[in-house]
Amino acid sequence: QVQLVESGGGLVQSGGSLRLSCTASGRDFITYAMGWFRQAPGKEREFVAALRWSGGYSTYADSVKGRYTISRENVKNTMYLQMNSLKPEDAAVYYCAAIDTIGDIRSSGAYDHWGQGTQVTVSS
Repeated sequence: QVQLVESGGGLVQSGGSLRLSCTASGRDFITYAMGWFRQAPGKEREFVAALRWSGGYSTYADSVKGRYTISRENVKNTMYLQMNSLKPEDAAVYYCAAIDTIGDIRSSGAYDHWGQGTQVTVSS
């Protein structure tokens, strides 16, 4: 069973930066892709960024493009999300997720495993 654990959330001022981490564990962990999603109060969960584990192809939501960077460290089974120039509207619970096989990495429905989430709060 794959387990995903996020860390790195917290409170930051508008314009500041945070780096989220997501570490995967489980026997013989193999993934097609991993991604980040976020959910603000009263809103639906939305796609943020995703990364194919092999080849490194990445994709971003328009709202974060140019400010966020997704990356991975294969030997540690860890994915990162560097968030710069944070805005109050970026505040949400951020979830990492992993897909076992080929799927639409921008769609939450394609993901097989989810972390518990980490809170990001941005003060104006």
